[in-house]
Amino acid sequence: MVLRRKKPLHETAGSGPLLKLENLVKIYDTGAIKVLGLKKINLTVDRGEFVAIMGHSGSGKSTLMNILGCLDRPTLGHYYLDGVDVAEMTPDELSDIRNRKIGFVFQSFNLISRTSALKNVELPMTYARVPKAKRVERAHMLLERVGLGARQDHMPNELSGGQRQRVAIARALANEPPLILADEPTGNLDTASSIEIMELFRQLHKEGATVVVVTHEEDIAAFADRVIRFSDGQVQSDTLNTHHPGGGPDDRVEDMLKVEDMLKVEDILKEEAEDAD
Repeated sequence: MVLRRKKPLHETAGSGPLLKLENLVKIYDTGAIKVLGLKKINLTVDRGEFVAIMGHSGSGKSTLMNILGCLDRPTLGHYYLDGVDVAEMTPDELSDIRNRKIGFVFQSFNLISRTSALKNVELPMTYARVPKAKRVERAHMLLERVGLGARQDHMPNELSGGQRQRVAIARALANEPPLILADEPTGNLDTASSIEIMELFRQLHKEGATVVVVTHEEDIAAFADRVIRFSDGQVQSDTLNTHHPGGGPDDRVEDMLKVEDMLKVEDILKEEAEDAD
């Protein structure tokens, strides 16, 4: 049940922060007990920011992600997306907002298995009733942008995990949404592919996209400019990553690559030892 609340004046779409949460509360009512998922969250994300949201299991980060993605509604408070309060929208209105305003990237890719990379990228534009010629042209352009132009006719099972996630990112960009929302986007990837995907997010951010990544990995959060940590349904800390201990994102990339190289060397040594036997 979503409780009614007194609505303040709306901000104009396209002005002010892209995301704004005011006294946002989420209560899960199981019948026997009520569980407080989020406790009076006040938070803004400006246009063009690259933000990582972190927290352990049960911290509230997944609940927040569902609300930011308009997959769930708050019990109390306000959530402004692109200047519009979406907290009391109907399911159909939220579906329209998701298609127009949010580009989703999921841990499990969520590609349609029997459909080509090109058709997967076209899908959000099909829902938005974009003419076929225009959506094919844009889907091809987006796959080129993520380095997969030559693989547009491949099925997902013909692509590596990193390539499938690139297709998912291209699909997220299809309708030019103001928000890219990524939920554990590297969770199913190896180190090298994780670096490639996070570098792609950084490039999109440099080009002006607003990127919010939900992750539990410190190395992945290091790519973001701002890290928001959740605990027990509340914001525990909200810090800039400019002076992150141990170096910035570029240093973390170098460290991750060193680890990857060491693992490859270990594999080679094991193979040589087996051949010697």
